[in-house]
Amino acid sequence: MDTGLLFPGFGISHLFAALFFYIYFAYSLQVIATKTQTVNVWMAWIPILNLLLMVRICRLSGIALIPFFIPFINIIYAAYIWGEIAYAVNKSRWLGLVILVPILNLGLPGYLAFFEY
Repeated sequence: MDTGLLFPGFGISHLFAALFFYIYFAYSLQVIATKTQTVNVWMAWIPILNLLLMVRICRLSGIALIPFFIPFINIIYAAYIWGEIAYAVNKSRWLGLVILVPILNLGLPGYLAFFEY
């Protein structure tokens, strides 16, 4: 049975939620890049290039993108990268582990972008 018949509007609501979180993540990453004086902040809005921007915020080379494309390693690597991003905005590197916690990980980019000590 088609789930669209059971839950009308189910696909549209998910589309809006995905769009909301994409805009939230991209804007947060753009603000973080601006805080760290990283060039080409517009890359936050383009898929794949936003990963390159994250690596640049950490002051790593472009070759540091490779682990993002290796299954299972990419999860641990994402925690490392977010820890380095947290350090770049003068917060604890341990915050990178928050990216591994479902639901909490949604708030990490906003926390790093918009909250100061």
